[in-house]
Amino acid sequence: MPPFDTGVAAEVPYDTRVPPGGPFDAGTPALVLRLDRNPFHHGTLGAVRSLGRAGVEVHAVVESAGSPVARSRHLHRAHVGPAEPVGPDALVELLLRISDRIGRRAVLIAMDDVSAIHTAARAALLGDRFHLPEQPPELPRRLADKAELASLCAAADIPHPQTFVPADPGEAADAVRRLGLPLVAKWTHPWLLPAAAGLRSTTLVRSPGAARELCEQAGAAGSRLLLQRYLPDAPDTDWFFHGCFSGGPSGTVCLLGGSGRKELSWPVRTGLTAKGSWQPNPEVERAALRLVSHVGYRGILDLDFRRDPATGVHQLLDANPRPGAQFRLFTEPGGLDVVRALYLDLTGQRVISTGGGPGRVFVAENYALLSALVSLRDRSARPAPAGPGTATAPRAGVETAWYASDDPLPFLAMAAAWTGRGLAKAAHRLRTALRALLRAPRSRTHRPPPPRQGGTAARTP
Repeated sequence: MPPFDTGVAAEVPYDTRVPPGGPFDAGTPALVLRLDRNPFHHGTLGAVRSLGRAGVEVHAVVESAGSPVARSRHLHRAHVGPAEPVGPDALVELLLRISDRIGRRAVLIAMDDVSAIHTAARAALLGDRFHLPEQPPELPRRLADKAELASLCAAADIPHPQTFVPADPGEAADAVRRLGLPLVAKWTHPWLLPAAAGLRSTTLVRSPGAARELCEQAGAAGSRLLLQRYLPDAPDTDWFFHGCFSGGPSGTVCLLGGSGRKELSWPVRTGLTAKGSWQPNPEVERAALRLVSHVGYRGILDLDFRRDPATGVHQLLDANPRPGAQFRLFTEPGGLDVVRALYLDLTGQRVISTGGGPGRVFVAENYALLSALVSLRDRSARPAPAGPGTATAPRAGVETAWYASDDPLPFLAMAAAWTGRGLAKAAHRLRTALRALLRAPRSRTHRPPPPRQGGTAARTP
């Protein structure tokens, strides 16, 4: 049974060929690939646990030997990734070396945009070593490209915020007058942002001068600036979709999919899902399947939506050609999620979807804590209840990003690293404040000398 009724079965049918209870052949190893050096990427750990619990020999590319992911009992071997950004050809060399260590063909699960883009672009060179989704090599890049996504949405008749790509700082200032303030600024190719540039992939712009300054940094960012109409947040506005898709006799097949509501985020209002719940949303689901049908995508897709409070229409904000960090929210009672679904599909096995699951809650403990603390100070940042008329599924279990009773070490390693980073930031701020205090000129108060008692002393004759 499909996990939800989308009303667009003719566009993207569901794979219902296998009855529940079929076997899971875990004989093919898997490589979980992430080039982003963020040690707190909980989605990587989720993929390792999902496949490892099914008996798969799981390998992972991690940022360092001390990565919390490397502590997981479900990980067969960790492979330390490059310290600097790599292009597609250098990534091929890295993957071929890792393949030699694995010793046999493996399923490759890309966990960040750059991994998905580069492996798709070089799939012809990697096909003998890794199982990859079969699709046009440029398609993941087109979806991740913020400017290209706007064109795809227009062609597929999917609501998308008004968007403008300025050619120069002057046009950026003009766009402010056209789109209004505040507006959202994004880099069209966020996977190219160098860490040393100090730029965020998404920024809320509040003045024409700020838009102009950002546009002037396009060279450092490695891509063009995109300005987008801001959709204000309100109760029940932030939604996302996760799905795994394959090819079928009549086109694209949805192996597993679901929509969720973002209840807490970090950074607040604009960041990743710190807390979310699996909630049916037919409008979001129809838009997601319409996009997939239009482009013919294969593999795992993560989409972000925001409902426009003025019109009530859900608009597609971002598309990511890989699992979102909170993908484990969409786990069926039998353990099937989008990562397992992709593994089964790429190894020639039928996907067993039993349905069920709406109402589950996902919590990323470290980010949820930060978001909750901000919410205590800022009333507008507090999680909003579902809007009027929204169908809310009953709670059906909680999935935590880091803590797991059968695999506690990653949580402990994350907590230690998170605390250490927090203390290091606090110490840095304290040192900066002390240096500023020591460098500040000291104010000196000049007081006149006290008057002499009795006036001028008379000389003794």
